[in-house]
Amino acid sequence: MAKKRKSWQEKLADSKGLPKVEEITDKMSKRWGTGTVVIPAPREVDEIMKGVPKGRLIIINQIRGILSQKHGASIGCPITTGIFAWVAAHAAEEASAEGNKDITPYWRTLKAGGELNPKYPGGVEA
Repeated sequence: MAKKRKSWQEKLADSKGLPKVEEITDKMSKRWGTGTVVIPAPREVDEIMKGVPKGRLIIINQIRGILSQKHGASIGCPITTGIFAWVAAHAAEEASAEGNKDITPYWRTLKAGGELNPKYPGGVEA
């Protein structure tokens, strides 16, 4: 029997033992320097995205900065932060399709270069 896939909202709620702060290893230091990296929980990324007021925007790197400050780390992980923003966007769309009006305004979160994220539900057109 096939295993039922988790909904986006279930994926968002699954913290997988996160957040955690880890030492930046040799392999990662070429790209990120030295110090520590925080791997956030999906809900933390979602909470920051939810807090962006109407008429304002946030860039994914700002979310990473908020997370690193919160956890006393050198940097916020760019990979997981981006993935969890994407999960938050899909969970919001899923909640909206179920009739929920109070969803995360993911369209206010931009990519590092300040552009819209084409991987969000509906792409740039939406």
